[in-house]
Amino acid sequence: MKSPCEEIVWNVLPSIRAAIAEELIKRGISQKDVSKMLGITPPAVSQYVSKKRGYNIEFREDIREAIGGLAEDLIDGKVDDLVRRICDICCMLQDDESACISGRCKGK
Repeated sequence: MKSPCEEIVWNVLPSIRAAIAEELIKRGISQKDVSKMLGITPPAVSQYVSKKRGYNIEFREDIREAIGGLAEDLIDGKVDDLVRRICDICCMLQDDESACISGRCKGK
């Protein structure tokens, strides 16, 4: 049995990163620039875009909209705390925000 932390690290975060990378690529950002924006390696971006990694979760529409908003904000240079924004999206996936493992969910 995987702990909630393992589930987030192995499935949730890669799926969120993959969706963000996909949104940035759709908006004309190069894989190299996506890697810089997200603080990940170019090979990781390549794996996300080719769907070899990070495509375990189907997101609800509101989460897809939040990911799209984050992509736009990254392009516009309006993201001061990427970790916080990703944590917020992760928290949207949880039924109960009080179960937020990272301790960074809204209201914490």
